[in-house]
Amino acid sequence: MKSTEALTPSTADSGVPRWSPVIAVALSTFTVVSSEMMPVGLLTPMSKALSVSDGVTGLSLTITGVVAAAVSPFVPALIGLRDRKEVLVTFMVLLSVANALTAIAPNFLVLASSRILLGIAMGVVWGLAAGLGPRLVGGPRVALATTLIFSGVSIASVLGVPLGTLLAALIGWRATFWALALVGAVAAGVLVLTLPALPVHRRSRLDGTIGVLRNRGVAAGLAITALIVLGHFTGYTYVRPVLESDAGMSAGLIASCLLVYGLAGVAGNFTLGPLAGRYTKEAVTIAVAGVTMAVALLPFATAGTVTVLIVLVVWGASYGGVSVSTQTWVRTADPARTEASAALWAGVFNASIALGALAGGFVIDRAGNRAVLFSAALITAAGLVIAAVSRPRPTAPRTG
Repeated sequence: MKSTEALTPSTADSGVPRWSPVIAVALSTFTVVSSEMMPVGLLTPMSKALSVSDGVTGLSLTITGVVAAAVSPFVPALIGLRDRKEVLVTFMVLLSVANALTAIAPNFLVLASSRILLGIAMGVVWGLAAGLGPRLVGGPRVALATTLIFSGVSIASVLGVPLGTLLAALIGWRATFWALALVGAVAAGVLVLTLPALPVHRRSRLDGTIGVLRNRGVAAGLAITALIVLGHFTGYTYVRPVLESDAGMSAGLIASCLLVYGLAGVAGNFTLGPLAGRYTKEAVTIAVAGVTMAVALLPFATAGTVTVLIVLVVWGASYGGVSVSTQTWVRTADPARTEASAALWAGVFNASIALGALAGGFVIDRAGNRAVLFSAALITAAGLVIAAVSRPRPTAPRTG
């Protein structure tokens, strides 16, 4: 089967890289991830305001992830020949609308509706942003561009979720989502001003996207992504209740702990991202091993703030490198079909977020906090096994 992708390079052709478009896409990923993950930091006040349990409120992540997962793999085929810049701007505006609707939600039904809209926007933005590095810069700079794009994920943990948690503690959780709506509008404006035109000249076909799965390296990378993200969100979605009840922490102290976690995530992103460009298997293995160890140790670390912080630093630094290293794995395995493989990767990533939040909610409501963390560790350990026995193997594109 011939590759169905025919993407026109933009700044990558100029010889002189322009980093402002890369930063603009990073701002978009920051906004998307902050919007998606904000209920983690606000789980308790949202549950009380909407008169539902923590587990039900955690379903807001499941809803968003399921919708995003359903949308992402089909993005290249659905948007056809439309300029990728125009698509990104349109769906960042939709993301702002979704956050505004969340801010005024009087009950869980309205919240769920807003999170569906958010999932659609997130699925499109992630499905395109994950593969934009090679289109915005060229040659050896691709690894750095990809790292910068995914730095939005880590910085969302540093600035987005902790600051949103702090803002909610001061003036309420609804103000946090109004702030996210504003940030989304700003991100859309920055994309308009800085992103070059990103045309395509050949329509992607659905069978071309599915055909990427025949590549064993891509399949292994997607399996690793699924397990590490599933395990992470099984535990991390409910980290606030764990820190509140098991460690006895206040809302302000939890916000500080999440800030430390996020700072470690940024460090992990910028450490493992460049490493993944040269040693992809090693970077992925380190990231998955670190998450597995941290999640398994947290139940034993809740006796003191210092031990909690140490575990969260390891967890944050390790998970901070997951997005960029697993996406690099998939891209390395099939460099001829970057947009299709990136769309599949985004779909798997978001489906795993959804299932993780769902699984964690089920476990925590029935078996408690320690059980949810031990379950998370078992899942990520399975991803570690696959990473240890597999490797990305670039293959030549099929010609027939």
